Amino acid sequence: MDKFTAFMEKHFIPVASKVGSQRHLVAIRDAFLVSMPLMILGALAVMINNLPIPDFQNLMNAIFGGEAWKGFGGAVWNGTFAILSVFIAFLLAYNIAYSYKKDAVATGVVSLACFFTLGAAVSGMSSTGLFVVLIVGIVSAEIFTRLIDNPKLVIKMPDGVPPAVAKAFASLLPAMITVSIFGLVAAIIAAFGIKDMVASFYQLVQQPFMGLANSYSSALLIAFITPFLWFFGLHGANMIDPFMQTINAPAIEANVKAIEAGKAAPYIVNKPFIDSFVNMGGTGVTLGLVIAIYLFGHKNKPYMVVNNLAAAPGIFNTNGKPLMFGLPLVLNPITFIPFIITPMVCVTIAYFATKAGLVPAATVMPPWVTLPIIGGILATKSIAGGILAAVNLAVSTLIYAPFVIMTTMQEQQKEQSAK
Repeated sequence: MDKFTAFMEKHFIPVASKVGSQRHLVAIRDAFLVSMPLMILGALAVMINNLPIPDFQNLMNAIFGGEAWKGFGGAVWNGTFAILSVFIAFLLAYNIAYSYKKDAVATGVVSLACFFTLGAAVSGMSSTGLFVVLIVGIVSAEIFTRLIDNPKLVIKMPDGVPPAVAKAFASLLPAMITVSIFGLVAAIIAAFGIKDMVASFYQLVQQPFMGLANSYSSALLIAFITPFLWFFGLHGANMIDPFMQTINAPAIEANVKAIEAGKAAPYIVNKPFIDSFVNMGGTGVTLGLVIAIYLFGHKNKPYMVVNNLAAAPGIFNTNGKPLMFGLPLVLNPITFIPFIITPMVCVTIAYFATKAGLVPAATVMPPWVTLPIIGGILATKSIAGGILAAVNLAVSTLIYAPFVIMTTMQEQQKEQSAK
């Protein structure tokens, strides 16, 4: 184990650290983090509109004299999920420019203009345009931030002109050139007979990619890579978040539309699926570890000190730091196996339970700090989701238990030796 750890620290960690801090991946992650509250609100609004409780639906229809009350949920959806790509177009370019210490607001506005230049208004404002907007946001930001540094493209205003006006004119030519480049691309695409570039890209690229990402093998990889990175002290969740977000929103939206049309939800793997059934307590299903320590490690004083600190945040899925660095889980060869295996077992149970129809697919994105079990109910709009979360929590406790018992025995032996 020591040789393996040394090898990974020498060859893997430097590469993983560079990937995790890569400018564009960080910008994507931060863009989705800012828009996360709106995504959660939109998903909850749809959940209320389609709550599968006949008495609730009948009561609301009776109060409002029909389904007019659903207008609230529809309006909230239109202001959140329906224009998600618009938010990302601005935020992604903004974050990239901010990392370069350039005019972030102007860069975000130019990115929005470029996105609509490619025809986003036709069908690309919702999550269907996410893949296109990621490309547009990155490319437009890189072009604009380079052009704005060119002194030959800066229109200098005379002294006495307000700074805001001078700043606007300084970015005038770079903005015009950047948007014109995307206008040329749009014209070339239209010349090939493609009327809706965003929809065509969605069908040719984004939808097949989401299908691949929706497989059991990809779910297993997600469950493995996050705790694996954390074992070496790298924030695994943040590092894979850009990938998760590109499939998350489109998958939720596709599930919602399919269910509204009376069809089966096409996508099992998405963020609420991982949050509700795998990341209970935090990466590694660590709430199961907290329970296992209380049940089998109460005689292990160092463990109990850390566990008492981690228990309360663990109920809200935020116990990572106390356990990662206090227990620790980072670079701990004893807990390495359950820390890696537990989320993979939980994702397997959840995936095939959903695929078999025992549990509905996740169509609602509860806040990630939602209590375990309750999160499963909200995500699937079903009691079955809560039962599945409870089963996974019990399984995780059983997997961690032998390792907690072993560590406790070792600690007791150390105490006896010290005496």
